[in-house]
Amino acid sequence: MLRFVILSLLVVAVLLLAGCVPGQDNYSSERPAGFLSGIWHGWIAPITLIWGLFGSVRIYEPMNTGWWYDFGYYIAVIGGFGGLTLTRSRRKSS
Repeated sequence: MLRFVILSLLVVAVLLLAGCVPGQDNYSSERPAGFLSGIWHGWIAPITLIWGLFGSVRIYEPMNTGWWYDFGYYIAVIGGFGGLTLTRSRRKSS
């Protein structure tokens, strides 16, 4: 039963992420992606990278506000991936 619940939650999470990927014509020149969209796209960058290998999804939104989108994107990428190294324990050498 626990496996079914975990699998169901995983499927729901993937479907929710599918609607928020960059490069799917969600943004236009009148309504470009901003800082918060950049953060979101940075957090889901590993998923969109894998998805982009098999589909037509881009890892980066081309219709963006420029520097603010880039800033949010890089904060999320560095914070998401760089933060993992801070939690690892160091092994003591004997």
